[in-house]
Amino acid sequence: MPSAHAAEPAKFPVLPLVIAVVVGVMIAGLGIGGALYALARAGRLPVQGAASKTAPAPVATHLMALDPLVVNLADADHASYLKVSVVLQVTDAASGKGPAQTGEKAPEKTGGSESMIEARDTALTVLGRQTSDALLAADGKDRLKTELKAALLKHNPELKVVDVFFTDFLVQR
Repeated sequence: MPSAHAAEPAKFPVLPLVIAVVVGVMIAGLGIGGALYALARAGRLPVQGAASKTAPAPVATHLMALDPLVVNLADADHASYLKVSVVLQVTDAASGKGPAQTGEKAPEKTGGSESMIEARDTALTVLGRQTSDALLAADGKDRLKTELKAALLKHNPELKVVDVFFTDFLVQR
């Protein structure tokens, strides 16, 4: 009488093989996904959403240098002042001055223009409200730039200020 166990083929472990294949596919998918993400972030892989959007046309700007400003600061406990030179980056379309040019030009000084006078007045008003402690704080200049830009856009809407630069900055206590 032959044994029933001798005729059966040996069982192959299927469950560990399926688990190994699934884990391998997951690891490969994560690796490929990570590589694609890194290439897309670096700009080396065109993204379909980015291809359909058109890049905004560069805006023609020029630099408008204000004459140096000296203001008394709003410190209550001691006398202090600020001496600052401000350069505004403005769009050419709003100013109507000079040839339109993409990018920046050398700073221009047009001391008698109406927009220059209005910009100086607005800057003096904003600067006069500052304290020396606020200006000398770690984020003092950045905060002041933001405040100046907002005030200039509010009080001088025809002067489209793109950015504010300080070329000299001195706080005296």
